[in-house]
Amino acid sequence: MMMTDPKNDMLDDLFAEARAIAPEPSDGLMARVLADAAGAQVAAPMPAPVPAKSGLFAGLLDLVGGWPSVGGLVAATITGVWVGIAPPASIEDFTATAFGDTVTIGVFADDLDFDIGTFIDG
Repeated sequence: MMMTDPKNDMLDDLFAEARAIAPEPSDGLMARVLADAAGAQVAAPMPAPVPAKSGLFAGLLDLVGGWPSVGGLVAATITGVWVGIAPPASIEDFTATAFGDTVTIGVFADDLDFDIGTFIDG
């Protein structure tokens, strides 16, 4: 046997009545909304035409997708240079295993004795 709660039954009846009524806007409301929309359409200024970009750089920029894409390419390039100059140990180990030998290229020559003081003191 199922027990019912009179408060919930009354609430269910109210919800059923509310679902049965389809709300429709009045004709006056619709006329005011449409008049307001027509006024807004007339008042909006036309945007100025954007001049077409010309030149090699503008064409290349459009070809890659604009400035956001160029930013991504720059970030990828800098990351590649960074990993190429100072690779993590795991990449060095993988390279040594794959190619059999580790090659180190120094950015600065070891035999140069560079002291900024010699240029300042004269």
